[in-house]
Amino acid sequence: MIKTEALSFSYDGCTPALREINLELRDGEFLALLGANGCGKTTLLKHLNGLLKPSSGRVFLNGKELRSYKDEEIFKQVGMVFQDPNDQLFGATVRQDVAFGVVNMGLKPDEVARTTDEVLQLVGGAGLPDKAIHTLSFGQKRRVAIAGVLAMAPKTILLDEPTSSLDPRGVSSIMRLLRKLNKESGTAMIMATHDVELVPLFSDRVVIMSNGRIITEGPPGKVFADIDMIRKAELRLPRLAHLVEVLQKEDGLPFMSTPLTIGQARRELLSLLESRSYQKAEGISSHVRIGEPADDT
Repeated sequence: MIKTEALSFSYDGCTPALREINLELRDGEFLALLGANGCGKTTLLKHLNGLLKPSSGRVFLNGKELRSYKDEEIFKQVGMVFQDPNDQLFGATVRQDVAFGVVNMGLKPDEVARTTDEVLQLVGGAGLPDKAIHTLSFGQKRRVAIAGVLAMAPKTILLDEPTSSLDPRGVSSIMRLLRKLNKESGTAMIMATHDVELVPLFSDRVVIMSNGRIITEGPPGKVFADIDMIRKAELRLPRLAHLVEVLQKEDGLPFMSTPLTIGQARRELLSLLESRSYQKAEGISSHVRIGEPADDT
């Protein structure tokens, strides 16, 4: 478990980058740190594995203050995937890079080989072991970086904008992989992102940051229901939530909640269409019925 108490930090000693951060990561959860660029997300992540030291306040790992651990002890428990995989890939080949951490842990050669093959298989990189790093696509490099972290078997993985510079298919593939690892292995994950579309689909809890502070946190449905707060944080609503906002304001449709996924929106719309009281009150024609084709033109 990772916890911060009144964590504050400044790069230059004057301008605060983090202000009184109180945060607790629960075992096995997928937590999204959401905020506009420059709000402090990456700075906070780097405090959670000791890459940066607080100006004031404290960081705890499993009940002990982080500064009491040696670096290698931290890295075995808390892995980090950087925004640009080129910042953490330095082996000549994929196999050498993924094996680097476990070699330094003192594993025997056969154990190193087995671990390397297992994590590459896990991230969809079974055909990559002997490829040179510089020949990989950006998406492949991202998978190799994740594999290198997984090889250390950390209980927590920090993810800094893990979908940046990926095409839509690559985004979906990486996020499904991360969520699968989270669910199946119980590995806790903290993802820093400004992508409001991803957060409702993959996170258990959302923390909104603005100007170095945490301004709210909670389940995605609760957080995105506070439209004014979302815009105050210089974020936009997910597109489905924005559509519902427009339908409520401009067309008077009485949505009971703010849907954030296609499944949630479908259930809300079906509920409205099936509501006789709504049709009578608003004078809506019922000539198009559930299950009958409608004119899409």
